[in-house]
Amino acid sequence: MAVRPIVKFPDPLLRVVAHPVELFDSDLRNLAGDLIDTMHAAPGIGITGPHIGILKRLVVIQLPPAAKPLIYVNPSIIQSSSEMIRHTEGSVSMPGVTEEIERHASVRVHYQDLEGKEHFEDADGLLAVCHQHEIDQLGGIFWINRLSRLKRDRLIKRYNKLQR
Repeated sequence: MAVRPIVKFPDPLLRVVAHPVELFDSDLRNLAGDLIDTMHAAPGIGITGPHIGILKRLVVIQLPPAAKPLIYVNPSIIQSSSEMIRHTEGSVSMPGVTEEIERHASVRVHYQDLEGKEHFEDADGLLAVCHQHEIDQLGGIFWINRLSRLKRDRLIKRYNKLQR
């Protein structure tokens, strides 16, 4: 597999809706392997196709770092708890800055595996946060869009300073 270049904020690709995966073949498996390698190199705990400029609905999440990476094809949240939690988030596409985001405490996710077989997963805590963060990215919603305008502007200024 290979480490691919990561699309960096404010690239417009990060705001494009990813297309559903329709072909479950060796190219998809290779892409998943590249996402795993790229996520490890970043480093990060989650990554999507759009993070490397591939507009496909493919997500890799690895929690805790020693666990096997989990691969989700065409994931969608089909149920969310009313309880909310706050968690510090960041992105491989905007390294060096983080901010607290409020998300649902638990979610039920429908997805396919690399062979196309359908699955459901109930997640809470950090895994639920990761699902929401990465599925947002597949929908063209970059994580900072979940911040107030003031917090978002401050975070972008901090990020721009780091880039100099």
